[in-house]
Amino acid sequence: MRLPVYLYGHPVLREKSVDITPDYPELKELVANMFTTMYESDGVGLAAPQIGRNDKIIVIDADPVKETFPECEGRKFTLINPKLTVLDGEKVSRDEGCLSLPGLSEKVTRVEHILLEWDDENFEHHQEEMSGFLARIVQHEMDHLDGKLYIDHVSPIRKQLIRSKLNNIVEGRTRCDYPAKYAPRRRRK
Repeated sequence: MRLPVYLYGHPVLREKSVDITPDYPELKELVANMFTTMYESDGVGLAAPQIGRNDKIIVIDADPVKETFPECEGRKFTLINPKLTVLDGEKVSRDEGCLSLPGLSEKVTRVEHILLEWDDENFEHHQEEMSGFLARIVQHEMDHLDGKLYIDHVSPIRKQLIRSKLNNIVEGRTRCDYPAKYAPRRRRK
């Protein structure tokens, strides 16, 4: 089932996520719905806060970008309670977009090499070093679990330049091609 994607300005996107346990209700159904939502929204990753849940759950299928980024080929997985460690390596600046920020993309500088630990949807533990664009996708989605968005990594001047676009999302004046949940309307005084 396709779920609505929560958009910039919704408070759920700024909350820290919490670990889940093996007795989490209907986890496999939720993960399947997250993949459906991600695919039907043309994304390569989706974190639980983007569907209104502050649980440490991420789905990724990086295979669609394999032509440009070979390290992404066949990389489809579910991350439960992930932990990221930054490893040595250069930082690279690339354009990033986000389903929660429709119509926007900005250059974001991130490290190129990480160590990731996570449980899968069966709560089997995994650990892997990741590099390149795959590491970027993971870092982007991990930010969501910490209540951060990629625009938090851009300069204050650049953020000021896109302020009207951000306000349009908050005010519900931006449309996207997938079901979305806009920020609650604020009462004007």
